Amino acid sequence: MTTLDELASVRYIVDDVAAAVRFYTTHLGFTLHTNPAPAFADVVRGPLRLLLSGPASSGARATPDDSSAPGRNRIHLIVDDLDTEIDRLRTAGLSFRGDVVAGPGGRQILLPDPAGNLIELFEPAAR
Repeated sequence: MTTLDELASVRYIVDDVAAAVRFYTTHLGFTLHTNPAPAFADVVRGPLRLLLSGPASSGARATPDDSSAPGRNRIHLIVDDLDTEIDRLRTAGLSFRGDVVAGPGGRQILLPDPAGNLIELFEPAAR
């Protein structure tokens, strides 16, 4: 396994660490790294380590009080076939924020996690 200093880490503040772990490992191909829940867990996919900080974690407590809503930032996951991914995730009972957006670089859609943090599923344009 890759060492932690070789991974890029992103922290998401979540309401329910166990629900977030289930979401990312079940639907998006992450694997559980550590799980000292209910305060914290981290999951890994490729070079991305996603830090899932619950309300009792020091990461969540360090967030300013006026930052209660998820930000406009998001993790970006590349998929081979966006339509297939959308169908698979909808069949699993998940819903999306908005519709597919297409641009010169490809197509994307936003998927909220159980706490409302966004994941961008992106299919690059054919070259």
